[in-house]
Amino acid sequence: TQAQVAERLGRPQSFVAKYEGGERRLDVIEFLDVTAVLDADPCVILLSLR
Repeated sequence: TQAQVAERLGRPQSFVAKYEGGERRLDVIEFLDVTAVLDADPCVILLSLR
């Protein structure tokens, strides 16, 4: 859930809600932090955007 991801990031739930809803964008460091807590490979995600 957003609350679980936010807790693992040490951020408020609204932070997760805003980037999921397109209200804000993640910078590179934030993107890497999110992929780490989701146990996702950032390279795979970026390559899928081609």
